[in-house]
Amino acid sequence: MLINLQTIPPFYKKYVKLVEEPDLLQALRVSNYRMLDVLASIGEGHQDFRYAEGKWSIRELLCHMIDAERIFAYRALRFARNDKTALHGWEENDYAPEANAGGRSLRQIADEMSCLRASTLHLFEGFTVEMLGRKGIANDNEMSVITLGFIIAGHETHHRKVLVERYLIQ
Repeated sequence: MLINLQTIPPFYKKYVKLVEEPDLLQALRVSNYRMLDVLASIGEGHQDFRYAEGKWSIRELLCHMIDAERIFAYRALRFARNDKTALHGWEENDYAPEANAGGRSLRQIADEMSCLRASTLHLFEGFTVEMLGRKGIANDNEMSVITLGFIIAGHETHHRKVLVERYLIQ
């Protein structure tokens, strides 16, 4: 099933455009492998680095990515199950300070990301073609289940690029 960029809410197009793989499951696998490779190169002494005043630390950024994936996967589950309830948005800047990023090591966060992606892959592997095409409303935007999967992969790719370009290049 191909995804039509015209059907993606404008805010999320920037993420989906970063995904190179046309196959959703492969996109989810590749984005995670690439992210985990980057995380393996970060020393524990660098985990609280912020590239500018007021920006998230590396651990906070990673916890944001975990929160976002869980929320997008939850939306996909609801829509795939034909739940017609409109879902509310979420404020990432309210979640970040509540994520206990400073209370976990970089290794713990990376392990959680890996386990979460495995769970996300299992979720999407269980969807039929019909389920992938189902749509719902989240944060006042209509989107399909497959779109949410590509948003997950693209969101991770976006933040991996930010991590490499702004946090790790000095």
